[in-house]
Amino acid sequence: MDRRIYGGSAAINLILSLLLFSSTSALSKKNQIPSSGSGQINSNSVLVALLDSRYTELSELVEKALLLQTLEEAVGRHNITIFAPRNEALERDLDPEFKRFLLEPGNLKSLQTLLMFHIIPNRVGSDQWPNEESGRVKHDTLGSDHVHLTNGDGKKMVDSAEIIRPDDLTRPDGLIHGIERLLIPRSVQEDFNRRRSLQSISAVLPEGAPEVDPRTNRLKKKPAPVPAGAPPALPIQSAMAPGPSLAPAPAPGPGGKHHHFDGEAQVKDFIHTLLHYGGYNEMADILVNLTSLATEMGRLVSEGYVLTVLAPNDEAMAKLTADQLSEPGAPEQIVYYHIIPEYQTEESMYNSVRRFGKVKFDTLRFPHKVAAKEADGSVKFGDGERSAYLFDPDIYTDGRISVQGIDGVLFPEVEEIVESVKKPVKKVVQQRRGKLLEVTCRMLGAIGKDSYLSKCL
Repeated sequence: MDRRIYGGSAAINLILSLLLFSSTSALSKKNQIPSSGSGQINSNSVLVALLDSRYTELSELVEKALLLQTLEEAVGRHNITIFAPRNEALERDLDPEFKRFLLEPGNLKSLQTLLMFHIIPNRVGSDQWPNEESGRVKHDTLGSDHVHLTNGDGKKMVDSAEIIRPDDLTRPDGLIHGIERLLIPRSVQEDFNRRRSLQSISAVLPEGAPEVDPRTNRLKKKPAPVPAGAPPALPIQSAMAPGPSLAPAPAPGPGGKHHHFDGEAQVKDFIHTLLHYGGYNEMADILVNLTSLATEMGRLVSEGYVLTVLAPNDEAMAKLTADQLSEPGAPEQIVYYHIIPEYQTEESMYNSVRRFGKVKFDTLRFPHKVAAKEADGSVKFGDGERSAYLFDPDIYTDGRISVQGIDGVLFPEVEEIVESVKKPVKKVVQQRRGKLLEVTCRMLGAIGKDSYLSKCL
């Protein structure tokens, strides 16, 4: 009997323990924020709110910095607070040289550090802001740095930026405060200053020994010095000629091992950017695997030339037929027609077509040109069925190579050459009296010989 009672009490204790454990785990799951380890976030997330908010400039920088996955993981672990600069602070108030520095592919780490400096891994609402008596409060950021929150003269501040829209967007996993200016960490500012000081150093081209003119026994005059970053003297078609390169020495530039443009590295950067951007895998595959155009483009950029690539997206490339690709050299000719030997951005091309109506750009498929015009608030290339719109502007811009995404494959127009037939034209030649006959008639008129005068008339 004692054993039955003892066994029964043990079973009851076991059941109570299981119920207590299940209730505790259920409560913890209820209070836990849904994790984003699967790579997906809730539509009510603060990240979705940021991408759909008025802070479009900040959203674009987050996408270009490839930080979405990192932020998803941060949201999955804890609440976050984002300090979002207004669009004007990133468009007009920001130094253009500094913005260009942030968008260079080689400075991706600096851009990521700058953006992570605007995010702290906990939720700090306006009601949790420190008051004037408590002084400033330090908060660590996602970028292994820290910011200070202060309150003075009725203004809420984060470092040197004023909070102009407190609690602008609030979500279960975080909130967004609008701030008046961009926050720049010291490390990014030092990287920019270091890069700017290196760019101010002019590279010097090597000079050969002086030459003596055998006719005058005097030194030959030196050619005019080539300024740093000057374009090559020869046209780009000469540099593309087969055989040994006819192009001059590489133009001096700020980067590279020998202070020249590193075209090979820049081409690799823009192809890598195409793959990360998504939707342009076919174009990258043609450049790298099906042709040797990536190497050719790298050589041209190293020699000082600039290029603008009109990259058709995967949907457009899928519409190419087998006949269009079966001819020898067809992939090269197609890509050559999509490369403009100028440095053009979305803004510069749109301004050109708005001002001049229709513009024709030279291509590497010489002598064919690609026409561009303004249509539906964008730039439209080509005419008729073989036309394409500027679909994804400024996918890659580094000052030497510009990549613009289009939604179609372009082909040169087939111009019919009509020979003009020259028709013979009859020329009426008026008969003219001889000089002697005219003199004779005048003499007869003076004498009064009417019979001879009538013959003259």
